[in-house]
Amino acid sequence: LPALFKQELQDTEAGEGGTVTLRCELTKPKAPVEWRKGDVTLYPGLKYEMKQQGCAAELVIYDLEPDDS
Repeated sequence: LPALFKQELQDTEAGEGGTVTLRCELTKPKAPVEWRKGDVTLYPGLKYEMKQQGCAAELVIYDLEPDDS
């Protein structure tokens, strides 16, 4: 069975140049997670950091810009 969202992403606000963490919780621990913005897959680097522990998955976005909304 595929993993489902136990807790979906919440709307989050942060200022330009700041950092924001998006968090979701899945029904299966360590399920593969792919973070996307529209049709574009996000990858770890200077802008994005992906974390996963157990059923929780987080996306940290650094140096926020208006295009990140």
